[in-house]
Amino acid sequence: MPQFEKTTVHMKDPERVEQIICGLIKGGASKLQIITDFDMTLSKFAVNGKRCPTCHNIIDNCKLVTDDCRQKLLQLMNKYYPIEIDPHLTMEEKYPFMVEWYFKSHTLLVEQRIEKDKLAEVVRESDAALRDGFEQFFDRLQQHNVPVFIYSAGLGDVLEEIIRQAGVYHPNIKVVSNFMDFDENGVLKGFKGELIHVYNKHDGALRNTEYFKQLREYCNIILMGDSLGDLNMADGVPNVENILKIGFLNDKVEERLDKYLDSYDIVLVKDETLEVPNAILQKVL
Repeated sequence: MPQFEKTTVHMKDPERVEQIICGLIKGGASKLQIITDFDMTLSKFAVNGKRCPTCHNIIDNCKLVTDDCRQKLLQLMNKYYPIEIDPHLTMEEKYPFMVEWYFKSHTLLVEQRIEKDKLAEVVRESDAALRDGFEQFFDRLQQHNVPVFIYSAGLGDVLEEIIRQAGVYHPNIKVVSNFMDFDENGVLKGFKGELIHVYNKHDGALRNTEYFKQLREYCNIILMGDSLGDLNMADGVPNVENILKIGFLNDKVEERLDKYLDSYDIVLVKDETLEVPNAILQKVL
């Protein structure tokens, strides 16, 4: 595949990748499902060197939040994001810090009494950007009825609004994320269900076994993520024949490339497109 010649594409074992892709091709559309992260995986990390917002950032930076709150959220990010991507800490060591970060930031957001019916406008006015080739990616999966499981530690309401406004929220998509809980007046009062953060996706994947059980004949998986925590997203799938793991490495590349190459079959370094996944889907579907 010519797309594999791109300088952004890294593989530890190209032969194994070829084997897995052959297995995916053999299974075709009727056996394939996609399990993917959202922030910095389906959405862009940066455009022309300027960081793109995550689902949380969109709310943090919007006009529904006071300057004082925005400062506090920024301080939290400056404290906890370096921990999230620190190559010298294990996932277990990072775990309590992520819980702390999410708890504190969600508490601040609830204090802001954010209104549900303002979210669409906030997303429209944001710099949210999906990776180049996203239309082709989502439309092809929809045409072939391939189930897409978007599993995000972001804000589900914002995530859904981004893909809705992009015109790609097709019926084959299921979103599992941190959804806001609004009172009868449409004002944010808390968050629904169990917290999902970057490093507890294993637990959440197991909570979604019902979904995966219904898809038990879909035993071939393309998994896409940008964090080592995303590798656990398929843990709830009962029978896996072939799984291809594609990792987007966006930040701290030198320090983290080896770890990513050990864990992901294909690592895309500072690649803001879906060219490689699209090329693979073109072969499989």
